Amino acid sequence: MAKKQNKKKPDNAITENRKARHNYEILDTVEAGIMLLGTEVKALREGRGNLDECYAVFKGDELFLLNSHIGEYSHASPDAHDLRRARKLLLHKIELERLKMSREREGLTLIPLRLYWKSGKVKVALAIAKGKKSHDKREADKERDWNRSRHRILKQNG
Repeated sequence: MAKKQNKKKPDNAITENRKARHNYEILDTVEAGIMLLGTEVKALREGRGNLDECYAVFKGDELFLLNSHIGEYSHASPDAHDLRRARKLLLHKIELERLKMSREREGLTLIPLRLYWKSGKVKVALAIAKGKKSHDKREADKERDWNRSRHRILKQNG
């Protein structure tokens, strides 16, 4: 019997910020590296990462990921790493300047969409996003529900 594949999570994905597409309008995405400790990488291999309520901010000329949670590695000592420490994001200088200019525009924010493996290294898909209003979220929900109903009706009618 064949194994069931999880269609929502690709093989290289570690974790995904599923609320981001609901709460924000994604304008652009950028791939960034992230500086991690050894126990953090091992914990991510165990699937202990979480990006809910996480965001990126500039401190001087550097970009940091705040409020991201990486759980404890099961075989590490209890004081191996701080679970919610600020983690530096690695980008080229030109990309950092472009993101800083985008960030300075009114209402734009930098949020991580997902953590994933690429060539044995952890990468972050970082989005330049604009917050949605509550009426925009309701409209998106209505459209999604209508599309589901439409597909169900078309499937039943052949």
